[in-house]
Amino acid sequence: MVKQLPPRSEVPVQETWNLDDLFASEQAYKEALEKLQRDVKGFAEKYEGKIQSADDVIDAVKEYESLYMQIIPLGTFTNLAVSVDQTDDETQMRDSHFGAVAAKVGSQLSFVTSELLALPEDVLQTAMETSEEYSHYLKELLREKQYRLHPEAEKVLAAYSAAFDAPYGLYNTTKMVDMDFEDFTVDGEKYPLSYVTFEGGWEAEPDTRKRRAAFDAFSKKLRDYQHTTAKTYDAHLQIEKITSDLRGYDSITDYLLFNQEVDRSMYNRQIDLITEELAPHMRKYAKLLQKEYGLDKMTFADLKIPLDPTYEPTITVEESKKYIHDSLAIMGDDYLDMVKRSYDERWTDFAQNKGKSTGAFCSSPYGTHPYILISWTGSMEDVFVLAHELGHAGHFYNAHKHQNVFNSRPSTYFIEAPSTMNEMLVANHLLSNSDDPKFKRWVISSIISRTYYHNFVTHLLEAAYQRKVYEIIDEGGSVNAATLNKLKRSVLEEFWGDTVDINEGAELTWMRQPHYYMGLYPYTYSAGLTISTEMSKRVLNEGQPAVEDWLKVLQAGGTKTPAELSKMAGVDITTEEPLKNTIAYIGGLIDQLIELTDEINAQTANN
Repeated sequence: MVKQLPPRSEVPVQETWNLDDLFASEQAYKEALEKLQRDVKGFAEKYEGKIQSADDVIDAVKEYESLYMQIIPLGTFTNLAVSVDQTDDETQMRDSHFGAVAAKVGSQLSFVTSELLALPEDVLQTAMETSEEYSHYLKELLREKQYRLHPEAEKVLAAYSAAFDAPYGLYNTTKMVDMDFEDFTVDGEKYPLSYVTFEGGWEAEPDTRKRRAAFDAFSKKLRDYQHTTAKTYDAHLQIEKITSDLRGYDSITDYLLFNQEVDRSMYNRQIDLITEELAPHMRKYAKLLQKEYGLDKMTFADLKIPLDPTYEPTITVEESKKYIHDSLAIMGDDYLDMVKRSYDERWTDFAQNKGKSTGAFCSSPYGTHPYILISWTGSMEDVFVLAHELGHAGHFYNAHKHQNVFNSRPSTYFIEAPSTMNEMLVANHLLSNSDDPKFKRWVISSIISRTYYHNFVTHLLEAAYQRKVYEIIDEGGSVNAATLNKLKRSVLEEFWGDTVDINEGAELTWMRQPHYYMGLYPYTYSAGLTISTEMSKRVLNEGQPAVEDWLKVLQAGGTKTPAELSKMAGVDITTEEPLKNTIAYIGGLIDQLIELTDEINAQTANN
């Protein structure tokens, strides 16, 4: 039963993460922030206008790196604190203050990139040859050269960074602070509703009347804020459009793909091929759910229900340790030590409370350990989500050990591969432990409803919708709630056809995802899962040699392009073969679900 969420002050400490590992006290944070500002001023006095030789380049970049490493824990501390309770005025004000300081610091430091790129290329080439540690960083800078503006323009843009980030902050404030969901009623009984309880409970509620009533009540509240949220999103889009135009990109898409080191063909293929070839498989899955629940019709509000709600164990955080340990054991002792530390040292915030950000994420600040946010409900889905976030943690845990701060982060295109890889390892482990039809069906349905639905359907349809939005903005247009609702509905209807009734409220799901404020992020979930599906097959077939290859990929961090990283894992993402293989794999899993369901139903009928 979904319960009313408590305020953060009433949450047990053991369910929260320990931010003391970043700063032990408010005073320590303030002193570090003051030191940063002093050091930045001193750095500017020492180097601005004075970087001339290859040795100067190396010295400046080395000191710039140390400043960058001071900024990271400060920003992480303020962001994580506000993410667990956006109703807390003190943490909100601290976060805003840091944003202003960071913008000023960014403006003061903007000369570094401008002056480096103004140097003759032979000077930079000499610096790259002299310093292996910073050669990749300098190489990446040279890629940006054609899109850099005059140094004064870069300084001004950096000064405005906090203002440019404001739409995302407004979105979160609207979503997590201003939206106050009323209880909904079914058969005279009231039930609590919030963002967290809907997405973590009611959306998958087996009782159809409660689930649909929750969906209607949830959608009603979203609708009250649709115009404000649309205006906020349009402001973000216009900032992206202005920035891409100023820098000389042909389109926002080209601007956003540049840092991902991915071309349009890889971006479009991911959306088009899945929309076309995965849809028939997922419609088959929707029909299976409808049949098993005896629904008069399959609606959008019914798509997250478990195939067999009677076979869904409740799992505590403590019990999750064995699932996670046994599933990820193949990754080796060092990886398992990281997993153990995540529990023992409170790297993860498991609590459910008012004002906490929805969904889950992993923050991996360089120089300290990762932090994971999740709202633990006790379902099997939580185990998959935790494994997913530990995949991010394991990625950067390895990358940070082997790369400097500039080289540790890979392209966004690849970022979801290590996380979804862990989901696949959990699924493979569970499947290998039983031949019982009910257990196998439960595991496979968890893979479909959690891993693939989330990454290959939810986020993919976000990407298809997002592409339509950017087409409008690139043509000089803008968007409002009516436009966004229409676009979202058209994407959903195209994918689900006449199998699923896209009921009223489904079109508002564009309001639920923060990913639209993170560039071309949604499509990368399916890209990452394509890589990890192929890689997990290698692990199953080859064992330790494949694991060793994967660990080398994680350790490479951002020193290679997504295509190069994938090639290290034995996957060629420059072709459509891995994606087609993954779609076929999903189709095979759904066929297994249908066969297992027929077998179970036949056994039940005979008994």
